[in-house]
Amino acid sequence: MGIKLDMVGIVVQDMKRALDFYRLLGLEIPESANNEMHVEVAQEGVRLAFDSVEVAKGVYGGWEEPTGHRIELAFLCESPDALNALYEKLVERGYHGQKEPWDAFWGQRYAIVADPDGNLISLFA
Repeated sequence: MGIKLDMVGIVVQDMKRALDFYRLLGLEIPESANNEMHVEVAQEGVRLAFDSVEVAKGVYGGWEEPTGHRIELAFLCESPDALNALYEKLVERGYHGQKEPWDAFWGQRYAIVADPDGNLISLFA
């Protein structure tokens, strides 16, 4: 059979705050998940999972706050205007805009924001 990418996991300090950010990106996550220790959202055959620090410690036998940029999650927006609007909405709600929208040399409209746990999230159209 081979292998298939099935899930990307993110360790979060504050589940509600993290889920609120990803809801603004357009993921459908029920409000009832705010107090869970593990949350999964499926989109186009891939799951995005959110685990509390406590769950990560239990799974890995410990957990240390990471530093530096290690992985990118990139979300396709329906248009450059939609990307611009989403970026502005996130920044207005207090999330850190790492890099404002720009027209990248490779032909895409691109922007980078940080989620509540410092993960860099790319938006592109």
